[in-house]
Amino acid sequence: MQAKRPEFNVVVIGQNNRIQFEAVLFAASLRHSSPRFSGRLIVAVPQDGPLWENDPSIQNPDVLRALDHFGAEILPFNNEVFGESYPQGNKIEALLSLPSGEPFVFFDSDTLITGELAEVPFDFDRPSASRKVEGTWPKPTLYGPDIGGIWRALYDRFGLDFESSLDTSQPQGYWRRFLYFNAGYFYYKCPRLFGERFLNLARTIRDEDIPELTGQKLDPWLDQAALPLVIHSLGGSRDSLPDGHLDGPVSCHYRLFPLLYARESDNVIEVLEKASAPNKVKKVLKTYDPIKKLVYQGKGRKIREMFDRDNLPHREQVIRKTIKSKGLWQR
Repeated sequence: MQAKRPEFNVVVIGQNNRIQFEAVLFAASLRHSSPRFSGRLIVAVPQDGPLWENDPSIQNPDVLRALDHFGAEILPFNNEVFGESYPQGNKIEALLSLPSGEPFVFFDSDTLITGELAEVPFDFDRPSASRKVEGTWPKPTLYGPDIGGIWRALYDRFGLDFESSLDTSQPQGYWRRFLYFNAGYFYYKCPRLFGERFLNLARTIRDEDIPELTGQKLDPWLDQAALPLVIHSLGGSRDSLPDGHLDGPVSCHYRLFPLLYARESDNVIEVLEKASAPNKVKKVLKTYDPIKKLVYQGKGRKIREMFDRDNLPHREQVIRKTIKSKGLWQR
């Protein structure tokens, strides 16, 4: 008899900019693609405060009504450490306001749920995160240390075992040998424990003089520099979640709508267009130009015709340039 999967909460950030529209679309795609998901859908919203130049909270009543229509709970939280200077820190600080002891999966708002989330075999005792990542950080400088020396210094600083984090099937010095994730999704059994660890490590990396980090750019990579250390310290790994679920048939971290139309599968396009079709959703999303023009006015289909998904350019910059040359880039 198959064990019952634990109920869990899904969390995204909502904010008074493009992210609020992405949050509506995320909620629409979750309800469209995952009818068996029975947990809470939480939209965590940063509140006005001294770390923001302008009020970041969602003030658009149509957006709030749409989120309510999809059963989303608005969870206000305050920024004590990050804010305007590093908005990616919202995904860290929001965790401290989530229900303690309740398993969670955090998704970046620029994600579509494209399959049944309730069937994903999460082991919430062993956290993990998105492996849809490139070797973006660190970038060793001419005078060293090398990539291994940089990562080892971070593990040593926090009293973590570096050797057990390595994928020894990968070559020496190759970035995939080291534990590295995209923060597009991550999960654990308790958001408070995860958030406290994440905040402590990220703040220390940002504020402390760690010699091996000299010359390393931490904006926007701070969350991704800290995340492997968080996961390793909590007993997780790169293999905690089997392949073939998230960043696959069940979710798509598209990042930008032009790239979505250029690169993603027919199923992702179908979910996008069906989830955004109901009038209650359309009324809200058409006020955001990239969705209005690419989805509702059909210009995304023109982008799609420009590329062969089986033979895409290796460099994203080439895709962007091609789209821009036709005047179809929207952000």
